[in-house]
Amino acid sequence: MVPDLDALTQSGRVHIVCAEPSIANHFLAELRDVTVQRDSLRFRRNLQRLGEIIAYRISSQLDYRHKTVQTPLAESEGELLEDFPVLATVLRAGLPFHQGFLNYFDQSPSAFVAAYRIEATSRVEVQVDYLAAPDLNGRVLILADPMLATGKSLALTYRAMLRFGRPRQVHIAAVIASPEGVQHVMQEVPEAQLWLAALDDHLNEHAYIVPGLGDAGDLAYGSKL
Repeated sequence: MVPDLDALTQSGRVHIVCAEPSIANHFLAELRDVTVQRDSLRFRRNLQRLGEIIAYRISSQLDYRHKTVQTPLAESEGELLEDFPVLATVLRAGLPFHQGFLNYFDQSPSAFVAAYRIEATSRVEVQVDYLAAPDLNGRVLILADPMLATGKSLALTYRAMLRFGRPRQVHIAAVIASPEGVQHVMQEVPEAQLWLAALDDHLNEHAYIVPGLGDAGDLAYGSKL
């Protein structure tokens, strides 16, 4: 049974960037367009752009400190980030999306996870093979993956990362998500805020998001054996 979309979005924990018209909608449409997808450079750039836009949106939830800075002419007052977040992503599709976050949070440390789906049977399983992260204790963590399908890989990745410490604030970002995946992540990671460019209709029998955009990793870096 597909979860109710309105119930998910009204929870207060799910933020949909493309719910209102903006340039983000243009980048998202290009990511979905099969004719534009032939240009892998443009595909990666659009993932990066959406990462930048979502990073900006998340930045409003972070902590700031007041500081006086000296310009060439006088002093000026400003609000500076108290603590740059840790940026984590899932290889390989997450790399251009991650770069968008890193463009804005340019002093942030990064964490990388190799997670993949095992689809030899009708049951989709997820395996985490590689994980490198800084100390997460008391930090803000942004975990970014372009496609939130079943939500199993993100939930498993987050639990695996807890060996490096307990973050004080967790944000999970995706370009496109399914209702099933959002519901799973909300249940498994109740402390997280979810930031999406779009929340799509459902998962098909192969656990792919519909309408989705296809395989983000292959479109960004070429098909794999």
